[in-house]
Amino acid sequence: MRRAATAVAVLAPLLVVALTPTAACAIASYKGANTAAVQDDFNGDGYRDLAVGAPSAANGGVQEAGAVVVLYGSASSVSTTRRTVITQATSGIPGDPEEWDEFGTTVASADLDRDGYADLIVGTPSEKVGDKEARGSATVIWGGSSGLSGGATISPPTGYGDGRTYCGFGNALATGDMNGDGAPEVTVGSRCEGTSYSGPFARSGQAASAYLDQRFGETRGVVMGDVNGDGTAERFWLPGPSDDDLRGSVYIDSADYSARLTELPLADGHAGQIGDINGDGYGDLVTGIANDDPGMNGSARAHRGGEIQVLYGSAQGITVDQQPQVFHQDTAGVPGTAEEGDQFGQSLSIGDIDADGYADVLVGSPSEAVGELTMAGASVLLRGSASGLSTSGAVGYTQNTADVPGTAEVGDQFGATVHLADLNKDGRAETVVGVPTENSDGCAWTARGSASGPVLSGSVNLCGASAGITVTNSKGYFGAALASPHVRN
Repeated sequence: MRRAATAVAVLAPLLVVALTPTAACAIASYKGANTAAVQDDFNGDGYRDLAVGAPSAANGGVQEAGAVVVLYGSASSVSTTRRTVITQATSGIPGDPEEWDEFGTTVASADLDRDGYADLIVGTPSEKVGDKEARGSATVIWGGSSGLSGGATISPPTGYGDGRTYCGFGNALATGDMNGDGAPEVTVGSRCEGTSYSGPFARSGQAASAYLDQRFGETRGVVMGDVNGDGTAERFWLPGPSDDDLRGSVYIDSADYSARLTELPLADGHAGQIGDINGDGYGDLVTGIANDDPGMNGSARAHRGGEIQVLYGSAQGITVDQQPQVFHQDTAGVPGTAEEGDQFGQSLSIGDIDADGYADVLVGSPSEAVGELTMAGASVLLRGSASGLSTSGAVGYTQNTADVPGTAEVGDQFGATVHLADLNKDGRAETVVGVPTENSDGCAWTARGSASGPVLSGSVNLCGASAGITVTNSKGYFGAALASPHVRN
């Protein structure tokens, strides 16, 4: 594969398709815990909710059809008893459960129809569409006062992936309001073109306009968030590794789809997220590069074991000359030891665990060995501060950490996904760590936040079988997708 784009150059024109929604979209204030920046309260009860993908769950006798379980937040956080299980066999959800579809490979949320309730977006990049294998699909499930129900397909624009198969539409999802109209934009990554949509969306799934972005081939990651404090989101494209840049390029885009892309030449990443780590009111971009392929030379690959990078926002946004702050397991104060194949940075999430006003960063390392137990997995918490991300007070977790439920086992992949979100409305983010290959169903470890960090005593494993997924011959992989990013290999 050649490098995906050239710095500050448009490689090909965008195809812009203006659409007329088939139904009027009401402009309503956000309900519940939803705000312009945070939209994941699907039932408007004031508590943020947790969507968990189980892409290998069975549907009856249909292997790996996939499912998503939404666990509704409450004063006692989330549990498997307050839930909605969604599959392609659920009434009102488009499509049919088919073998190897893996519905729920990615998840995201935003209030797409502007009724005040968050809506769930589900990526199914392995879905066969017509006669095209792994063409992929994206589905929106509508929020409301009773929770999630009914859905629609978000279709690619005309010309998407012409003549190609295995596009994997839906392998990355991002949402954010880029033009300040209160209707979020949606960007969908794939192995073919990137695709973007401007809201609001009608209940048919039709957006106000759709954009086929032909500046890229593969789009492994896409990130949206406000890094210059103007109240609107910027978009960062992370096309993924190329033959001359295994670490992956980073490009910044704007709401003007005809404008030029700008490469951040000192930055790298395959997936990322935006949050205010140093408390200055500007979003900061954190990216993960987990691939440390020893077959590449030292300058082309990530640091041994993987790394994360931090770029700080400002009134000027993130400028092209900013040198990223880099953390890996050889960085002083970071728990663990850097070893080839650890995949540190395979997943990451940003949130304020201790309510000190500085966002913290949770990093997954799912192939980390615990003693002699290969791929048991680990996660590392790094703290935000006025001076930026810090290793002071950094803590590592495995399933052999005291009071973390379960026991580390070969292949558990603790940390394949991670997520920080305040699910019980106490002002402190809960820690959620996916363990998708725990037992046959998969689990997600959850711990509430506190002034001193995650509270391990009383923390729980929420597992797929108790959450209502079906597991037959294959593992269910509950916990393989959370709303925070993870790298899709």
